[in-house]
Amino acid sequence: MSFINGNSFADRQAAAAKARKALAEKFLTTAKYDPADPAVVEREARRKAILEARVIRDAERAKRRIEQAAAEAARKAREEAAREEQLRLEALAREAEEARSREETERLEFEKKLERDARYAARKERKKKKKTAAERWG
Repeated sequence: MSFINGNSFADRQAAAAKARKALAEKFLTTAKYDPADPAVVEREARRKAILEARVIRDAERAKRRIEQAAAEAARKAREEAAREEQLRLEALAREAEEARSREETERLEFEKKLERDARYAARKERKKKKKTAAERWG
């Protein structure tokens, strides 16, 4: 029903573009806020303090993380050294036990050899003492 008012489509389109341009200029020409306003200054100071505190917290957190990593590395090194010492002591104990077992085995074998030699010597002695048939009846 725009033809009743005498507005054509081009007129309406031009008016809308002009209104958009005026609205854009209104927002672009005026500052969003006055930088000298005490509320703005206070808000910016709070923001800056928060950012500085965040940077300090991040630095402290990174420092703690590094200290914890160093402490963890030291703890692992101590545990590894203790484990290696335990393994070394176990190896020494195992070697001592093996040596004792070897000595015991060698001693038993030597005793068996002595017993066997004694049996052989006794048998040889018995053979020497054994009389022949002619000596027995003769």
